[in-house]
Formats: sequence, C-alpha cells, structure tokens
Amino acid sequence: MMAMAAGDVTTPEGKKPWEITSKERAIFSIIVMAGAFMAILDTTVVDVIVPKLTGPLASDMYGVQWIITSYMVAAAIALLITEYLIKRFGAKAVFLSGIALFTAASLMCGLSSTLEEIIIFRVIQGVGEALIMVTSHIMIFSYFPPEKQGLAMGLYGLGVSFAPALGPTIGGYLTEYYNWRMVFFINVPVGLLLVISGIVYLPKESFFQKLKFNFISFLLLSFATVSLLIMLSRGQQMGWFNSSLIGLLLLFSIIGFLLYALSELWSKYKLIDFSLFKNSAFANGMMIYFFILGFSMYQYFYLLPVYYEHIKMLPTLDAGIAVFAFAIFIGLFSPLAGILSDKIGAKRTVFIASIFYVVTSITFLPSLNYYTPLSQAMLLTIPFGIGMGLFFAPVTVMVLQNAPAHKGELAIVLMDYFRFVGGSFGTALATNNMEYFKNLHFLRMEELQNIEYLRHYLTSIQEQLGISMDQIKAIFINYETFMSYNYGFYNTFMHAGYWGILGSVFVLLLFVKIKPAKEKK
Repeated sequence: MMAMAAGDVTTPEGKKPWEITSKERAIFSIIVMAGAFMAILDTTVVDVIVPKLTGPLASDMYGVQWIITSYMVAAAIALLITEYLIKRFGAKAVFLSGIALFTAASLMCGLSSTLEEIIIFRVIQGVGEALIMVTSHIMIFSYFPPEKQGLAMGLYGLGVSFAPALGPTIGGYLTEYYNWRMVFFINVPVGLLLVISGIVYLPKESFFQKLKFNFISFLLLSFATVSLLIMLSRGQQMGWFNSSLIGLLLLFSIIGFLLYALSELWSKYKLIDFSLFKNSAFANGMMIYFFILGFSMYQYFYLLPVYYEHIKMLPTLDAGIAVFAFAIFIGLFSPLAGILSDKIGAKRTVFIASIFYVVTSITFLPSLNYYTPLSQAMLLTIPFGIGMGLFFAPVTVMVLQNAPAHKGELAIVLMDYFRFVGGSFGTALATNNMEYFKNLHFLRMEELQNIEYLRHYLTSIQEQLGISMDQIKAIFINYETFMSYNYGFYNTFMHAGYWGILGSVFVLLLFVKIKPAKEKK
C-alpha cells in the first residue's frame, strides 16, 4: 500500500484528497510547489551573498558563515517535530504557518543591520523551511491518485532539484543589479500571496490525532544533530581535530545519539519508529538518499558555482547563468522520471538514474578545469543535470511505497533528515577536499621544479618587467596556488563521484531478494 498521510485523511465531504477536478489539482499543486520552491531556492541564493556581507555587517568571513550554519541547524531540529505537528493540526495549517514564519523572517533578515539580528531571523527562517518542506511533500503527494504518484513526485522534484541549481543565478542577478537585502525582500510578496491563496484555495482536512510527543528523545536527538552540524560546518575553518572544540563537538554528538537511542528503548512513545527499516527497500532507499542525494549531489551543488567563479573567473551573475545550463535539464527530466516510474516501476527507474548519474559524474565533470572553454564546460554539465533530474522522483516514490500508510509523514521527515545531514557531510567533505588537493598539487609542483631553471626564468621576467624580485616571486606563488587549485578540482570532482558509486551499491541491493528465515519446527 502506498505510504501517504493522505491515505488516512479525508475532506469534510468524506472524499479522498485525490478525488478532485484537474483544475483543483493544478491550483493546489502550484501553491504547494511554489512554497517549496521558495524555501529551497533561498538556501543557495543566500550562499551567494554571504561572502559580500562582511562589510555591511561589520564581520569577518567566519562570522557571516553563521548565517548559513544557524539556518541549517534550525531546519534540522524543526524537521524532527514536524510529523507530530502535522498529525495534530493538519498539513494545511502547518504548511501555511511555515510560509508565514518564513516570510516574516525574510522581511526581518532584509531589515537587519547587525550580524546577531540576521542570525536570529535566519533561525526562524530555518524552522519555517522545515515545516514547508515536509508538508508540501505530503500535500502534493495526496493530490494525485495512486497510479499517478510518480508524476506527483516528478513535479515536486522539479522544484526540489531545480531550485538549488537556480539559486546562484538569481542571487547573482539581485546582488549585481540591486543589493543583498533584495535576496530576502523578494520572498515577502511571494510569501504573502501564498498564504492568502492557501487559505482560500487549499482543501480543509478532517482527520487529526492527539499524540503523545517524546520531548526527551527530541531534545537528545536535537542536541546530537546540532553538535554534528556545527562540527561539520566549522571543521575546515578550525583545522578539524587539531581544534579541541571540534573534538568536543564530536564527543557531544556521539553522546547525544547514544542517549537518544537509550531514551527510545526505554520510552513507550517513540520519536522515530525504526521498525520501518526492517523493510529492505525502505532502508536501501534511505541510504540512497543519504549517499547519492546527500553526500554526492550536494558536493556538486557546492562545487560547480565555485568552479565557475574561482577557476573560470566569472562574475557572480555569469557563474549563475553557467550553472543554469544544467539546472534546466534537472527541471525537464524530473517530471519525466516521475512518469517513467509510474510506467516501469520506481526500482527500475532508480537503477537507470543511478547508472546515468554515476557515469556522467565520473566521466564528464572531472575534465572541467581552467583551460576548458566555457561553452564546453556548460555542455559537459548537461548530461549530469539529466542524471540529477532522473533521481528524486523514483527514489521518493519507492521509499513511500515501502512504508505503512499511517507512517507517510515520518517517512518524509526521515528522507529530508537523511538528505539534510548527508548534504552537510557532503559540503564539509567538498570544502576539505578542495583544500587538501590544492595543497597536495602545490607540493608536487614544487617537488618537480628545476631550481636553477626557475631562478633563471624569474630573473629574465624581472628584467623584462622592471620590478623587484620579491614582487616576481609573489606573482609566481599566486600562479602556483591558482594552478594547484585548478588541478585539485579534478580530484575533488572524482571524490564526489565516488560517493555516488557507494550509493549505487544500495541501488543494486534493491534487486537482491532476501529470503525470510524459516521458522524452526
């Protein structure tokens, strides 16, 4: 049976949520997708402007990074309580509350004049984003009959996968032609329109549950998650385990997860029902989410804008336009993947997607470097965009097909949580790998240099340019650093692809039939 909160929900007229007209389905889906699109888009749009905020907020780069970290941590914690809120108050109420919170916080972020203010409002924004993402997922799924739920996830995936790739383009445009505050202000009219249209058009629900909520498990898991995410986001900056704080955060995270596990064992009311993982397809689906959609894809979302800006030396807007080349194909192929999963089944579509994703990520992207013409670089990312577009819908459908109907909300919360934490790991790994391979190539270049020839070469340049030897050496060191950074991208792209290969192991496990143990007579 298809896992879906809506399977238990009825309208006040006693109908199933998908028993609506095509016009109503289109209106409901547009409202819900627009909310999800706005929330996810904001994540990568803000990533673009953060480096430009050091001056306006009188802070350094490490300080303004908390604008991203605070949002990420708040969203991760809010995810854990979303299932309870949906069952208690209904998906519509939670969705509109999330939109309202996100919109109000966006306005206040735009009006902020200090780093402390913007961090507080980013926390509120993060909570709003978590409420929007889980409820929009559930709601759009409920508007389509069981035989068209692959299409539903394809349409939803259009926003979820397309928005992060589109963010750098919009962020670059707004900061180049307006200012950084517009990145936040643009959400306000959209959010207000969504709240009003949601109140007017979205269907009412008539099924609610009064549940016991395990606050102890929630607090322990939140503590562990916060420690883990801060460790990952600050690790590179603080030298990883050379810093006592990073070691302490890791210890806090491990203790938090262990205490959470004990709390769940002893508690009558579970925060997370781990019996879901007894279904091998569900468990493998979660690992695919974690390693491919989290660890691997988030590295590329982070790396490609960096490549265009720092290796190809493009202005922010031009880098965003270059990223948009493959983003279009994510959007085009996501609904097609949903239709395909309805036709041939979710597992087979996931298998096709994994082959396409791994081949393109390992074959095409590592060839990108400073010497690659821009048009060629954009063309090489298009097959990769197709691979990304094929993934989201079938994996989601497969996971939801293998969870009980009354656990649909929890299944979606877990998917978002695994993707979120996996994405945090992926971004941290990408940052660490860039630094590591840059330094590695720098040392190798120095090892291969002929000292006598280099001295002669630098002296001849000094005579031609008429500047001091110290200036010549500084220029050459900058050149070496840039080229080591350039060559390091090959290894960094390859390592991101390796996580995709690891995730593909779980795709293969989907086709392994595990025979149940025979009972002893």
